[in-house]
Amino acid sequence: MAAPKRGRSASAQSKPGRSLALILIAIVAMTGGMFASGHTTPRLGIDLAGGTSITLKAKADQGAAINKANMDTAVDIMNRRVNGLGVSEAEVQTQGTDNIIVNIPKGTNSKEAQQQVGTTAKLYFRPVLASEPTGSAAPSPSPSASSSGSSSPNPSASPSVSASSSQKASSSGSASPTATATSQGRAVTDALKADSTPSPSGSASGGSKPSATPSASATGGTDTSQLQARYAALNCAKPADRANAGKKAKPGEPTVACGEIDKVWYKYLLGPAAVDGTEVKKAQAVFDTQGASGWQVQMTFTSKGAKKFADITGELAQKQRPQNEFGIVLDGEVVSSPFVQRPITGGQAEISGSFQQEEAQNLANMLSYGALPLSFKEDTVTTVTAALGGEQLRAGLLAGAIGLALVVIYLVVYYRGLSIVAMASLMVSAMLTYVIMSLLGPAIGFALNLPAVCGAIVAIGITADSFIVYFERIRDEIREGRSLRPAVERAWPRARRTILVSDFVSFLAAAVLFIVTVGKVQGFAFTLGLTTLLDVVVVFLFTKPLMTLLARRKFFADGHKWSGLDPKSLGAKPPLRRTRRPAGPAAGPVDPKEA
Repeated sequence: MAAPKRGRSASAQSKPGRSLALILIAIVAMTGGMFASGHTTPRLGIDLAGGTSITLKAKADQGAAINKANMDTAVDIMNRRVNGLGVSEAEVQTQGTDNIIVNIPKGTNSKEAQQQVGTTAKLYFRPVLASEPTGSAAPSPSPSASSSGSSSPNPSASPSVSASSSQKASSSGSASPTATATSQGRAVTDALKADSTPSPSGSASGGSKPSATPSASATGGTDTSQLQARYAALNCAKPADRANAGKKAKPGEPTVACGEIDKVWYKYLLGPAAVDGTEVKKAQAVFDTQGASGWQVQMTFTSKGAKKFADITGELAQKQRPQNEFGIVLDGEVVSSPFVQRPITGGQAEISGSFQQEEAQNLANMLSYGALPLSFKEDTVTTVTAALGGEQLRAGLLAGAIGLALVVIYLVVYYRGLSIVAMASLMVSAMLTYVIMSLLGPAIGFALNLPAVCGAIVAIGITADSFIVYFERIRDEIREGRSLRPAVERAWPRARRTILVSDFVSFLAAAVLFIVTVGKVQGFAFTLGLTTLLDVVVVFLFTKPLMTLLARRKFFADGHKWSGLDPKSLGAKPPLRRTRRPAGPAAGPVDPKEA
């Protein structure tokens, strides 16, 4: 059994080029991916690029639990707000179980975004006066839309609003026809279904087009000429127009807004708010197991909201599309625009259509939380100018360069020729770290901040320590009188165990630090953990194979005084040689003189 083992060991030792080729292929592939993605530099954090970072800590509000669903809803609302203000590359993300980090880069509207983040979101139900697609072809209109001349999106694709099931059971009259809905919101109906046939009034009028100009009563007595001009000029396909649409509009005034339906942006002319989002007592997504509606959203209003909702649905039910729709407006953006077929009383309603489960749950969350589902307090606010960020980045790079230079000087003075192996390994580790950090920016939102730079600097020492452990093991073997090639192989198992234990402890410390901390300290922990893993990869796939190849070179194998492996300077013992025991004296008489 011993012979095959030696054969496998010899085979592994004779092909170190495979490991070197593997790590080279990995570097080339990741570098190609970096250039292909267009992200050739690591993404910089707020403290290096400049901007504002806000840490918000959640507090339970009115019995709302701090859980993943509520935190995700809050993140979605905040993200709509800061990016809706035209803040480029603003980030809102959860951290831990009860923290939200908002990173606002230095730029236009960043100050306003800082003021608004974490404040209560505003949700209103507004009657739709006119709507049409902008910037992209809309779905082809249904017969009812064309017969009435309405510019509303496809009615058969619109959600409908209806009374809840309990109300429908007690109401008289036939239920309205069923229709599918996917595009324009969901319809609010007494049966919560859309009518795909042309309305009687529409056909009777011979296809006359409803007036696009809202009446004074519909707009709360406001002069509509300026509003009509804003509506005509609005192009919701442009981010700047979307950010400014309905900006600073008061609830009692008409306004314009944008909404995205099936990846098509629509512009809306909306009347004054009829129902406030805070008057929605409860909203939940449920699956209709009795009918064909699938997922739907059930709403329950407060007593005050129920009366308002009954009044507005009574008015809208008498109109043609799109003026029988109401827009559900969250922070100035229309998130749904269901239509109404009959008045809805009793304070309960359903919104149905071709909902997917996630879509229904998202709408229910928005309706439930006209305000954020949780209250937040500012835990920390850090503002860094771009100039200060640049200075901190230069200082961090300078500190890293000084640390690297000191390590290199130590390696050259103490290990001489072996320093070539160490410096080559450090270069490979640095390349892998740079490329991976560049790729992680667009992949998971990783941003290189100042603590992360510190983690990379600390990693230089961790990586150099692994080389030193291996080099000292090789020197120990040479001191025992072995030649270089067997010393390289015999030293590796002992050094490998030490390196793995050391890196495991470093990685464990980084993981614990990442889990128990928040904010920028996590950047330090993440970088430290990443570079520790890369240290293992580099030592196993680069340092050891390279050392095996160099052991075959005469400069190192003969122990040149500048190789760092000179047996004399290391105090090596003479080679152990086996000698024969001298033969015993031959039998016979003893010479008296010798005796």
